[in-house]
Amino acid sequence: MKQLKVILSGGGTGGHIFPAIAIANELKKIVSDVDILFVGAINKMEMEKVPAAGYKIIGIPIAGFNRKFSISNFKLPFLIIQSLIKTHKILKDFKPDVVVGTGGYASGPLLKVAIAKGIPALIQEQNSYAGITNKLLSKKASKICVAFEGMDKFFPKEKIVLTGNPIRQDIFSIKEKRDEAFDFFKLDASKKIVLVIGGSLGAKAINEAIGEKFNSFVDNNVQLVWQTGKIYFDEATKQANKYKDKNIQIFDFISRMDLAYALADVVISRAGAGAISELCIVEKPCILVPLPSAAEDHQTKNAMALVNKQAAILVKDIEAGQLLVNSVLQLVNDLPQQKKLSLNIKALAHLNSANIIALEVLKLANYKLK
Repeated sequence: MKQLKVILSGGGTGGHIFPAIAIANELKKIVSDVDILFVGAINKMEMEKVPAAGYKIIGIPIAGFNRKFSISNFKLPFLIIQSLIKTHKILKDFKPDVVVGTGGYASGPLLKVAIAKGIPALIQEQNSYAGITNKLLSKKASKICVAFEGMDKFFPKEKIVLTGNPIRQDIFSIKEKRDEAFDFFKLDASKKIVLVIGGSLGAKAINEAIGEKFNSFVDNNVQLVWQTGKIYFDEATKQANKYKDKNIQIFDFISRMDLAYALADVVISRAGAGAISELCIVEKPCILVPLPSAAEDHQTKNAMALVNKQAAILVKDIEAGQLLVNSVLQLVNDLPQQKKLSLNIKALAHLNSANIIALEVLKLANYKLK
């Protein structure tokens, strides 16, 4: 049987990158002879994260449209043309059986050129509100894997498969990792812990809200594991040093999210689709602070899909400074509410997303498993 060849593209944020890596890992698990290539945007985080996961990646010079007036927007047509030309060459040289797009700037040119060449294309839409690029590509894509019900208002119904979002495999077994987690983070197992994750790039409103009220956590004997992102990391470290409190752990990026989830009593998070999918799997009571500038305000729509099922609490970004810390401390001390949120969010989990999507990829490639 000939070697299976697959190109994946997803980037810009962890929410696009990690699903693509999860699909790649699953393909390797199912198929012994598979050649996987990633296509990403030059200078974006996928160019670092994908090689770290053990995969080859080629960068193209694509960029996004800046919603505020910017000189960089005038360069965009030229970057798109350059990216389409380079993508054409990548496809010609690699000759994939299937291409998979999980979102991000590079995904658009890759799927557009692949579809034009007659190569089967699979779109993995993470959000409850589809982006413009995926809506346009869906008309000629072969299959669309979605994470939320009701996506036929964006995509052709006959192409949709409800799969959930593929996530990191290491978070499926967090209950067995609590002791390891407390050793890793050097925290006290007898005290409550709040995990703050503003996404792989950080979150200004969340960071500022936490930073301004450090004393509330210290005064209430609540420990903190805080992922700030790179931009806010130095400022957060300075603020924490004022308290000299060893029960506040600050990171620009948490590589061992499995351990962070394992010890958390309550989680504060943005409402990106990847984060929400992980929270459903780990069954953690959470407060979601949607990023208001996300395209089509999709994070608010993601969050409301949980809030409407009484599976999460929502605090608006603009109200985070006033409400966030009080809301989280109230939840930390309300065990019945924690249990209710945990039970309801668990019911929304999709457990085998990466496997289901990998099998759809094999179908498109007409690859028969032995």
